[in-house]
Amino acid sequence: QSYGLRWMALRYFNAAGADPESEIGEEHDPEPHLIPRAIQAALGEIPFVEIYGSDYPTPDGTAIRDYIHVTDLAEAHYLALANILDGAESTALNLGTGNGHSVREVIAAVERTSGCDVPVREAARRDGDPPCLVADARKAKELLGWEPRHSSLDEIIETAWQWHVSRTRVPLAQVNLEAHGGTGPRAAAAD
Repeated sequence: QSYGLRWMALRYFNAAGADPESEIGEEHDPEPHLIPRAIQAALGEIPFVEIYGSDYPTPDGTAIRDYIHVTDLAEAHYLALANILDGAESTALNLGTGNGHSVREVIAAVERTSGCDVPVREAARRDGDPPCLVADARKAKELLGWEPRHSSLDEIIETAWQWHVSRTRVPLAQVNLEAHGGTGPRAAAAD
């Protein structure tokens, strides 16, 4: 404040998805995030995806998180900067959809999009993981006029899937045959 700087702290919930043109996506080594790991399991790049806790007080027993598409986050950054330049007060804003999806719902969405089974292994809860984390982004919507437009779970998974597929060098039918022992919708279609 003493220097007259204005700022906006943007608190992301679970940033996910990829550039719709498949130029930029999420890749870490090792990969810690659920959506890329589920896609890797569908592609046979890893043997399974872990479900950390299946006894949460949620409808299907798995943790619920708010996933927000990276395109919507980029738009929020642009709008925040425009508001700062227009003289808006400094503040912190939550960026999320206000809707949560369980681990099992995410895995099912990857299976729908990919046409491949996602092998899972249940594991114990991780210390400190709450049952449900969902954003209250009303302030961002009111202040910035921001509304997530690309953050349906299916669109997030579709863009992430397309990015991962664009990076694999093995034909998908072969990936599915090798990863899933010749079973699954894509393998059946390839026969």
